Amino acid sequence: MAHVRIAVSDVTSEISFEAADSPKEIKAAIEKAISAGTVLSLTDTKGREYLVPANKIGYVEIGEQSERRVGFGK
Repeated sequence: MAHVRIAVSDVTSEISFEAADSPKEIKAAIEKAISAGTVLSLTDTKGREYLVPANKIGYVEIGEQSERRVGFGK
């Protein structure tokens, strides 16, 4: 699983979600959509699908999902 942020041109806010796929799979999907000029399709961990036209992608940030800390420790 990975955290994904997508900036879409002409839109002020980013799309941000936890993806069900690995960062490697997400990168491959992005590269395929951009090279083919089609729609990028990614699914989050809750089963929701995000569709972004490849020509509207400003940037994509892919990060490993981090563990959520609880408590006051460092």
